[in-house]
Amino acid sequence: MATYDFLEIEQNEHVATMWLAQPENRNAMGPAFWVDLPRAVDELVADESVRAIVLAARGEHFTVGLDLKSMGQQIADGEGSAGAGGRKRLLDNIIHLQGSITALARCEKPVIAATHGYCLGGGIDLITACDVRLAAASTRFGIRETRMAMVADVGTLQRLPAIIGKGLVSELAFTGDDFDAERAKAMGLVNEVYPDQAATVGAAQAMAARMAANSPLAVTGTKRVLAFCEGKSIEDGLTYVATWNAAFVASDDLREAMRAFFEKRVPQFQGK
Repeated sequence: MATYDFLEIEQNEHVATMWLAQPENRNAMGPAFWVDLPRAVDELVADESVRAIVLAARGEHFTVGLDLKSMGQQIADGEGSAGAGGRKRLLDNIIHLQGSITALARCEKPVIAATHGYCLGGGIDLITACDVRLAAASTRFGIRETRMAMVADVGTLQRLPAIIGKGLVSELAFTGDDFDAERAKAMGLVNEVYPDQAATVGAAQAMAARMAANSPLAVTGTKRVLAFCEGKSIEDGLTYVATWNAAFVASDDLREAMRAFFEKRVPQFQGK
């Protein structure tokens, strides 16, 4: 696999773990992060041996969000230039950052976030682009942008309402209040809370392995159908899944599933 400045990738059988790997900087999301993330996602999507992804972090914290030391000033002064030109450069930069997170949201393989310590600001953007979120009991979440005189602009306000509801998003985004892992579970942001970081990452990797044991075609199809159905009518969703299955259900994986059922053994799927 390629090497990255901000990320480290490890693979165990069909599960890849993508680590935020700048613990000395509390995994603050600086320029290298925004370049590395879409590159790493593209690599993992292209690798047929990878069927599920865990997103975790080295060190004491998942991430404290945007690296204000390296990126804050260019945001504050409109990329260092007054007038329409500076605002246009700032707009282009925001769209670039959005694209990095969107690359993760569009990943066709399931992604499980395993958080611990601080998960603030851009960290919320990051985990809401994942399919499943697990948390260590130590995790402190926060949509802190309003406390920094900014509007969250990289995905939180667009993705989080579908996860926890508009009322809770409004409360958390308007106040900038932090909240703990148990409240995150109660509101549906995370599926489960574990005692510590190691247990959380282990649970995420075990869940990813169970996902990876299923037919890659079926898992990818399920993810695409779920994505299509967001904001659509039930009828539109039913039409889409019928069309999908008409095109893909007759697969080698389906035949293997049927053989394994009758032979009373575990199926070995190839994604074909």
